[in-house]
Amino acid sequence: MVEARKTFFIAGIMLGLSLIAAAQSPRLQPATASSKKAAPSAPRKLTPQQKFVMDTVSMAVALPQPDPQDRLRVLASAANVVSPIDSAMAKNLWREGVRIESELVQTGRTPAVSMVANGHGDCGSSQIFVENLPQSAVVAAEQSLIGAVTTCPKQTLDAVSRKLDAALQKKIVAPRALMAVMEAQGAKSRWSQSHFEAMFGSLPDPGEAGAEAENFAAMYMRMATQVEKSSATKAGLQLLEWLGQLDDSKLRTLAVNITTGAMKQALGEEGFKDALSSDVVASSTVQIVASSGAKGEVQHRPIESASVLGAMQNNGTDQMDRLRDLPASERARESAAHGFAAGTSGNKDQAGKYFDTAFAALDEVWETRAAGQNAAAVVEEISEAVAQVDSVNALERAQKLSDPSAQAIAMLAVARVVASNGVVR
Repeated sequence: MVEARKTFFIAGIMLGLSLIAAAQSPRLQPATASSKKAAPSAPRKLTPQQKFVMDTVSMAVALPQPDPQDRLRVLASAANVVSPIDSAMAKNLWREGVRIESELVQTGRTPAVSMVANGHGDCGSSQIFVENLPQSAVVAAEQSLIGAVTTCPKQTLDAVSRKLDAALQKKIVAPRALMAVMEAQGAKSRWSQSHFEAMFGSLPDPGEAGAEAENFAAMYMRMATQVEKSSATKAGLQLLEWLGQLDDSKLRTLAVNITTGAMKQALGEEGFKDALSSDVVASSTVQIVASSGAKGEVQHRPIESASVLGAMQNNGTDQMDRLRDLPASERARESAAHGFAAGTSGNKDQAGKYFDTAFAALDEVWETRAAGQNAAAVVEEISEAVAQVDSVNALERAQKLSDPSAQAIAMLAVARVVASNGVVR
């Protein structure tokens, strides 16, 4: 039944494509009194390109996504794609997404994407999201709170401030959200001044929140020159003591260097030395970092990418044997790059072989979903590459992926390309 629906859907799109030329050739028709009357109430007619996008979005969001994180990804992408064409549909998608986002953060899970942070929908819904948020979930909802304050400060600033204040009293600290509220309230405001001290007096267990060290240091650097020197001294020493308990020496070194630099700027060299002389633990932390001679550079996972330019230079040379030995995600990206190079050079048959390899690799990527790997981003990247060569073929390939969530994400990537570039064949 599903295959029949897909076949019918593709057939409908093919029929729509055949009408593009006719739709783009205006025909003069005599105006009548009845047609003038009916015009204001008649629904806006979609172009074939817009119909392709709307049909694709509708079918993608109708697919099941058992994982709420995947459902949230699909809704966020769908709302973004369809918004310029149908704002009412986009708003409905946004509301469903906000509901799922709220459910995720209330159970302590950080949303894969944030509908609230993306600014889709209305500020009233953002306000309800914040008001329904448990104070214990402010860390999981940090990106959502930042988005709410940034896009809808009038409706959400007071509510977010109250949530963060209540969380601080229980030593639950969301540093980036606090920074966003301080920026919105004003660094010199009474709220910002008092919560600067409260934050560094309520730092969480370093074993659980050590990954936030850089954010805490950045927060201190932003505010240290905006508060009284006594507050800057006290907070700086508290932060250094906390940083001294971190196991990650590189992260600790980076955060200590940021903090000491900010303390020197706020207190002056002599003031900084006087402050350290009054706190043995903080002084010891600074000395350990200084004696190591390290600057503290955090190592990030290397970004995997494929070079389209390199593929263009090797265009015409069969790369299939080399591609088979690559890890799945790299194989998908490299194959898509070579397929794009072949397809845009007019060799559709060769492009098809590379795209076959790319989409087979996508099934592997999605099935394993290795820790730290954004499988959804890989699916989007490959689907967009194919859509720029042949939109309908890309849609057909997307619908043949094994997992319904991967299908939906791939289909929406195709719709996004068509919405921007039109239908390519």
